Amino acid sequence: MSVQFSRRRLNLGALALLAGSVTSGPRSAHAADLSSVTLRVASYRGWDSSLLPATNLADFPYKVEFSEFNSGNLIAQAIHANAVDLGAWSEVPLVFIAASRANVKVVATLEGPSTDQAVVVPANSPARSFADLRGKKIGYIRSTTAHYFLLKMLQQAGLGQTDVTLVPLGMSQGVTALKSGSLDAWATYGYIIPLLENDGSARILQSAQDILSGHYFLGANPARLPDPAFCAAVADYFSRLGKAYALMAHDKKHWAKVVAPIVQLPQQAVLRDLEAQNRSYRIRPWTENDIQSARIVADTFIEQRLIPADLDLRHVFSDALFSSLHG
Repeated sequence: MSVQFSRRRLNLGALALLAGSVTSGPRSAHAADLSSVTLRVASYRGWDSSLLPATNLADFPYKVEFSEFNSGNLIAQAIHANAVDLGAWSEVPLVFIAASRANVKVVATLEGPSTDQAVVVPANSPARSFADLRGKKIGYIRSTTAHYFLLKMLQQAGLGQTDVTLVPLGMSQGVTALKSGSLDAWATYGYIIPLLENDGSARILQSAQDILSGHYFLGANPARLPDPAFCAAVADYFSRLGKAYALMAHDKKHWAKVVAPIVQLPQQAVLRDLEAQNRSYRIRPWTENDIQSARIVADTFIEQRLIPADLDLRHVFSDALFSSLHG
């Protein structure tokens, strides 16, 4: 897919700022011969594999093979299994990666919105607050942000896990269960929320916007990090992706036009979702503050005895791309 995109309307100074701290660009990548490098990239539906061609940034000097996933924990598992090389996830899969000592490394931070994550209920549900879910069956996607913000919402409402029935489900299973009436509520994220709202089958009961940090991570296959050519290709890929985010943020109508047919939503529904975002996407080097923020998330799962208390998060982080990310 290739969609023509005019950059003449953009303010180039603002574009440079929005593109983030990734300064290694296509020019530096083309200076080296990366033709023998293949990046196996995990993409969510409507994201990397759609945004890069739509912004004319998919002219890679290396080969890119995209695979589609619907949750960060599955992406992390795929990297651990040496099935893909790059992918993104939230702080929650990071915590479980660290706990299991999975063969995965975080090489950068992706700042992003927290507005597309919520607990939804059937449209005809009598529930008007989270506390109304006492005694009800709530689905969630295990080891993802949905798992985390569901636990936090239970705490905020003064409910324990014995006050509700929690059901771990995959994305497609959750949709089916909610629509069939097998669930009273579902903790989920992404374009599935406006999809459910648009077809009239569900509504948002409580948003996770104020619970989540908006910190996401870009992970890599550690087996390939010692290869300078691989690292050069990854740095170039991140540069392109940062520019794609910046370009799309300047023209959300175009963004919606690109994504709508892919996620099978009306363009206006996608546009409303994009315009509601509370922050833009930006790729940057990870920091100590990112690790501390992830530690706060980890503490919630430690309290639930889902991961060990002596968890070491730092060993998951790699500085292999720092020189490229800083420029």
